[in-house]
Amino acid sequence: MTQRRNFLRAAGAAALGATAVDRVAAITLPEPETRSSVEMAVPPTPSTGRPFHPVATLNGWSLPWRMRDGVKEFHLVAEPVVREFAPGMTAKLWGYNGSSPGPTIEVVEGDRVRIYVTNRLPEHTTVHWHGITLPSGMDGVGGLTQPHIPPGKTFVYEFVPPRSGTHMYHPHADEMVQIAMGMMGLFIVHPKDPRQHRVDRDFAFLLAAYDIEPGSATPRPSEMTDFNLWTWNSRVFPGIDPLVARTGDRVRVRVGNLTMTNHPIHMHGPSFEVTGTDGGWVPKSARWPEVTTDVAVGQMRAFEFDAIAGDWAIHCHKAHHTMNAMGHGLPNMVGVDSQGVAERIADLIPGYMAMGETGMAEMGSMHMPIPENTLPMMSGKGPYGPMEMGGMFSVVKVRDGVKPGDYRDPGWFPHPPHLQAREFTGEVAAPARAPSPPADEKTVEVRKPDGGHGAHHHH
Repeated sequence: MTQRRNFLRAAGAAALGATAVDRVAAITLPEPETRSSVEMAVPPTPSTGRPFHPVATLNGWSLPWRMRDGVKEFHLVAEPVVREFAPGMTAKLWGYNGSSPGPTIEVVEGDRVRIYVTNRLPEHTTVHWHGITLPSGMDGVGGLTQPHIPPGKTFVYEFVPPRSGTHMYHPHADEMVQIAMGMMGLFIVHPKDPRQHRVDRDFAFLLAAYDIEPGSATPRPSEMTDFNLWTWNSRVFPGIDPLVARTGDRVRVRVGNLTMTNHPIHMHGPSFEVTGTDGGWVPKSARWPEVTTDVAVGQMRAFEFDAIAGDWAIHCHKAHHTMNAMGHGLPNMVGVDSQGVAERIADLIPGYMAMGETGMAEMGSMHMPIPENTLPMMSGKGPYGPMEMGGMFSVVKVRDGVKPGDYRDPGWFPHPPHLQAREFTGEVAAPARAPSPPADEKTVEVRKPDGGHGAHHHH
């Protein structure tokens, strides 16, 4: 506790404060780097400062820094960006340095970190460093701990993260709009000893939800529940990077949730251990095996597993969150014979097709016309046909021959024939059924009313 008080006292005395940068100081600012590519940048080896094992940000990148008088300096630029959710759809979002989420910031516990934030948005903003212990004046809550950053101005934050862990950054100004528009990023604090919590592969992504009307490109920030695009790092399947690893690798996955609901993240194949939260690392004695971990609103989770060869699905286990551009007003047509109605409608609307009578699986293989800048509800092709997925879905691809530092997609896994589900071609016997008890005067007979739905006066 004494060390903690000394840290906060020293950090508060030495920090510049979340204050505006004057014109003279602006000359010395680090050059802001921008990047709009949706290709994952291979994690670079740190060239300055203390060594650490960098993370791989799905469809993202890590922000470069410069060392100045022993301080690690970054430059974030809050600005409108254009983000491709998947091939065929782009969205007009707000983010940082050309992307949404913004670039991942990676530091080492005990680093003195100085972050310049330039506001190129049409309204004021701030940056809150979610889950990091720092002086109150650096916490980034507009109106409470600092003045807002007006458009065109640059503020500076300076602090020393005291412990390693998985964190994120986002605004604490007009938060409903700015987060809904895509303003967020990962903030990773690595251990001072790079051997501590060491893994072979370290992946990271943020969960975000958007409501973008079909044919449009700008999210509706006032939405609370009926989101139609569920994303990892502002990407949807099939646009989300695979998580590539070598057989036997120790793999960590870090997940942060900035949506308005919880997400049970489920991985097929090997079980994993939850090893970290935004509050810190979970002691080994407190870990337990899992295949699904629920990430609640505002939470961070890190889990680890030993990679087993194969293609393993990883996704949110809420079924609607693995769909794209889903309409919430669709009628339930399962079991309804709509052929006659469909033929009459087709006379008026050429090309009309009735769907859903036997379920929605046909959506995965059909190529129906959709509005411009919209994605099919189900998409993605696998080696055996449509994968019927979208949204929060990807694949952990583990192979024997993957080299260290290689994150390229290795293609589909070649399953040995004797280790793959296959059609049974033998004779199938009739199932044995228990005899029904004889009916008597106490037996209740139930039958469907004549006329189906018409009996309920539904037209």
